[in-house]
Amino acid sequence: MRGRRYHSACETMHSRFSKLVVPGAILAAGLTAGYVALYSPGYLSSSNYLGGLIFLQVLLAMVWKYEQRFFPFLVVVFLWAGMSVPFSGVWTAGRWAVLAVGAIAGFALYMRSPHPRFSSFHMVAMFAVLAGLVSAAVSSFIELSFMKALSLLLLFLYTSTGARLALSGREEKFFSRLLFFVEIVVYLSAVAYLVLHLPIYGNPNSMGAIMGVVAVPLLFWGVLTAEGKTRFRRLLVALMLSIGLLFFSQARTGILAAAVSCCLTCVALRRYRLLIQGAAAFVGMATLFLVLIPSKQRTDMPTRGEATSLEDILLYKGHENEGVLGSRITPWDETVAVIQEHPWFGSGFGTSLTTGQEDIGLGQYSTVTAATHEHGNSYLAALEGVGLLGVVPFFALVLMLALKVGRVFAWLRRTSNLHHYAVPVAMVLAAGLVHAGFEDWLFAVGYYLCVFFWVLAFAFLDMLPAVAPAVAYRPITDFGFGTLGRDANPAAPER
Repeated sequence: MRGRRYHSACETMHSRFSKLVVPGAILAAGLTAGYVALYSPGYLSSSNYLGGLIFLQVLLAMVWKYEQRFFPFLVVVFLWAGMSVPFSGVWTAGRWAVLAVGAIAGFALYMRSPHPRFSSFHMVAMFAVLAGLVSAAVSSFIELSFMKALSLLLLFLYTSTGARLALSGREEKFFSRLLFFVEIVVYLSAVAYLVLHLPIYGNPNSMGAIMGVVAVPLLFWGVLTAEGKTRFRRLLVALMLSIGLLFFSQARTGILAAAVSCCLTCVALRRYRLLIQGAAAFVGMATLFLVLIPSKQRTDMPTRGEATSLEDILLYKGHENEGVLGSRITPWDETVAVIQEHPWFGSGFGTSLTTGQEDIGLGQYSTVTAATHEHGNSYLAALEGVGLLGVVPFFALVLMLALKVGRVFAWLRRTSNLHHYAVPVAMVLAAGLVHAGFEDWLFAVGYYLCVFFWVLAFAFLDMLPAVAPAVAYRPITDFGFGTLGRDANPAAPER
């Protein structure tokens, strides 16, 4: 009931906002266009200006229905910018304008809503942004580091305000559409990689991150909560296809993240039979991958000769002598060396240095990538960027989030209420926290997975279930995974 009242008040507030601000913006845009057409018609013949005008029109349309449209638009823009597809370069710069508009408009709308609420989590996030700005002042790449810290500020501002409007009071519709969007991404990825042989995500680890952190956990939850055989079978096909793409990517970290998330869910539900079945399915998919994928497509790793065994492909990646973590040792050592040279304030948020590069300036580089190197760990990357003093709020933010995720899994073990919408978010966040331990993206705002992760993380605070004793729930239909429990109104989260 409280969620409905809050949603109704937000709708009323947004209606007033639309009646005043949006028509005013349309009027101003019309007058500007008329002035340009009369006095500077040459601008209308430029593809750049026309493209910018279309972009502004699309952005205005997204703001018009902010709660319903802006979050999907933001995710698509960041995803598009990070893929190897046509027009991705347009969104590489345009995504920052979208994020800035989303943060400013979201803040204005949220602060006008009844009873805006902030917690210690939001305060720690702002301290993390402040630490990033301070570290930028001592960086050898001041401009770049400052811009990255500013992007983190925009992201946390949006996730603390505007993104919460997208979920509050409409969780059922949000997660239904999210599952459908994930299905579309899985099918398009399968066509691109398995049929057209187009690496649309560039690095195979990127596809592994999407499948392991987002697709597999969400589709696994969707399968377990599906009502009706048609929906169940459709989601099951998408789940198996996402697992196949995960193994196709050979991304060990993505496989580990998905396995941890799904195993935690099975253990919390006390579904040990399902856990064994899932493990068998994982092994079966790995074996199928080894048999069906041509060997020339499985040798993109630095091996001595052709990799033919499943153990070599998925465990060692061509680094048998160094062990399972052999591919991570070098970037970890480089990162630790920089931390030792700049222990207190770091090398600057979002930037890094190789040993001996203290006096190199940003102007000597032709590309942004020259100011960074692979870290192989998001937490080490944060420590290198902001130092021992600045990393405290970053680690506190991660720790607070991990404790809240653990609380949801503990609650799930007591209640077996898999239909609460905090559960799929906890599954994605658990997978993300594991994956970030071996890949550098958790605080890299330009990466689409970072944006998606923190949007769910901040919305997660408003979805936490109340502490409840163990309750026996009415069993629902068994589709081969055994009976699951649900409460009388599964669409409405507990408060």
